[in-house]
Amino acid sequence: MRILLKIGITAVALWAATALIHGITVSGQTGAKRALTLVGVAVIFGLINAIIKPIVKTLGCAFYVLTLGLIGLVVNALLLLLTSNLAERLELPFHVDGFWPAFWGAIVVGLVGWVLSLVLDSDDDD
Repeated sequence: MRILLKIGITAVALWAATALIHGITVSGQTGAKRALTLVGVAVIFGLINAIIKPIVKTLGCAFYVLTLGLIGLVVNALLLLLTSNLAERLELPFHVDGFWPAFWGAIVVGLVGWVLSLVLDSDDDD
């Protein structure tokens, strides 16, 4: 159930990025097709973040320390670009136009995802 919640949160965050950032687009004839596209892209983005991001963080540990973590913004932008590339190869109508839309889009996705996780992801460990 937790995975479905995370996919939903990421899909909403990606939708917010498409709404706010010029250069990030999702297309489809109907709202349902766009929503399914966003869910598919959220799954791809989640897999990329689960598989590739830890490897990059481990290999680039010194850069994270030297830049006080700011290189993470660049890494997230590149991962969003990779997500766009994979989505296009899978014929999902999601596209990021370049580095700067990916950079700002990664910030939007991160912030919206974080806020939604705070609101919706309650731990019932009491």
